[in-house]
Amino acid sequence: MSAAIIETTKLTKEFIRDEFHVVALKDVTLTIPKGEFVALMGPSGSGKSTLLHLIAAMDRPSSGEIRVLGHSLQELSDREIAHWRNENIGFIFQQFNLIPVLSAIENVELPLKLTNLKRAERMEHAKTALNLVGLGDRLHHLPRQLSGGQEQRVAIARAIVTDPALILADEPTGNLDSASAQEVLTILSRLNKEFGKTVVLVTHDPTAVQYATTMHHLEKGQLTT
Repeated sequence: MSAAIIETTKLTKEFIRDEFHVVALKDVTLTIPKGEFVALMGPSGSGKSTLLHLIAAMDRPSSGEIRVLGHSLQELSDREIAHWRNENIGFIFQQFNLIPVLSAIENVELPLKLTNLKRAERMEHAKTALNLVGLGDRLHHLPRQLSGGQEQRVAIARAIVTDPALILADEPTGNLDSASAQEVLTILSRLNKEFGKTVVLVTHDPTAVQYATTMHHLEKGQLTT
């Protein structure tokens, strides 16, 4: 058994706004070994994205414990978390979140601006990442000049350009046609198998399970499998 890269114990997240009280996650205990490709599945509102955001330290739990890559996330300051996330986490969003006025290579370069690399080195790393996702011929295209599938591949390149140990993907195929979705899933599978990246994928797409090594199902904020 590989060492655990993610460990949660009785992880709970509650949202309280005025008179509204929503329990998004309740007592989730989960272990994900290093090198796995994990699919988190369940209906809308089941807590999948909330769990992913907690793993990425984009939000803090209401109670329980979470350790990622050996770090207890509750013990890190906001400043420490920002640095830790940029070094260790590659996050892929459903909406791509590309900067419209920047070219593909400039979008991919963005996370590297928080490192000590010189611009020429940053651009070389960005070019390598875009080549890996099959967009070496689209380096200087703006997002509006790309298809949805190509935009998501740029987003994947941006997520991996810092060589993170953990890739988190929140419904990355949700806005794509079936052919583009398969391309994205194939790239994530390759990153897992060939490059040893641990991948955690939130998805509604049942075909994604074919690419995952493990599946977990959430229902009303609780882990059922």
